[in-house]
Amino acid sequence: MPVSVCVTIVTHNSLRFISRCLETVLAQDYSPLEVIVVDNASTDGGWEALSRWDGQIRLLRNAVNTGFSAAQNQAIGLSRSDWVLTLNPDVLLEQDFVSRLVEAGETDSSVGTVCGRLRALERDLSFPARPRLDSTGLYFSPSMRHFDRGWNEPDTGQFAEREYVFGASAAAALYRRAMIADASLDDGFFDPDFFAYREDADVAWRAQLLGWRCLYTPDALGYHVRSVRPGSRREIPPLINMHSVKNRFLMRIKNTTGDLYRRHWLAATVRDAFVIGGCLFTEPASLAAFWSIGRCLGRTLAKRRQIMARKKVDDEYLAAWFAPRPPAWTGLEPALSVPTHQQP
Repeated sequence: MPVSVCVTIVTHNSLRFISRCLETVLAQDYSPLEVIVVDNASTDGGWEALSRWDGQIRLLRNAVNTGFSAAQNQAIGLSRSDWVLTLNPDVLLEQDFVSRLVEAGETDSSVGTVCGRLRALERDLSFPARPRLDSTGLYFSPSMRHFDRGWNEPDTGQFAEREYVFGASAAAALYRRAMIADASLDDGFFDPDFFAYREDADVAWRAQLLGWRCLYTPDALGYHVRSVRPGSRREIPPLINMHSVKNRFLMRIKNTTGDLYRRHWLAATVRDAFVIGGCLFTEPASLAAFWSIGRCLGRTLAKRRQIMARKKVDDEYLAAWFAPRPPAWTGLEPALSVPTHQQP
């Protein structure tokens, strides 16, 4: 019997995207497949539009916007499947997307996350004349910034091999139930203190610390409308920018090991100074991030203690992931030792 999959989607004023997204989800060639949608107090008619799918999907509506992290935790908690595919409402999938992810994930029991090849999609859900990549997995630089591999590059087949990467974008990430259970903290799988943004990088880092791996498979193809892009902060609502600043520090507090900080303290400190300076001089609305960090610092430190007490990987393994170019392992052997660098 095939393993079961649940697709969990969080919507908030996603009317322009959600119907097309669900059409591609319900057209998947994989079974058994459950779909749970949590609407975070939409005011654009999105909730009413979802009613047409009643009977085909499970619908929940929150009275207030609880944020992506908490709403995803809510949906994941209602599911009982072997795998969970978190999906943004602005993602479209090829018909075999789920089946290809599951096939890849089932090849290795140490894989906790699987991601496919996401291409860029325009806001009107049209395809660019020249295919561009959106994400082929996440990676971290020595300054402890995280990026999507291949973002905005022309898709010319440069990420054509199945390989281990650091983590997956939660826009379309398949998580193993056993990994979700193992990596979840007292308040859930995704950190609700993050509200939105960087929660997937935080989960990826935690999963790596706990010995779970992420596998990228290029033949699972999807398309993503990216609203938050590098260099586009002035186009983003101030609240999202504030959460972005807050979450980069919360993620570091929770997951950075002493060895990793000793290796990269200078690059990380320079980047921190740049972020703080930007808040002071060009983005004062984001200064509220530091007040928010103070308010949840106790909880964050408690989470750090819980994570570090269960850390399973050695320092050399973890350090190899923090590199100027996106590292990836192409071998499927259990013991990963030497990274290969994917050239852009």
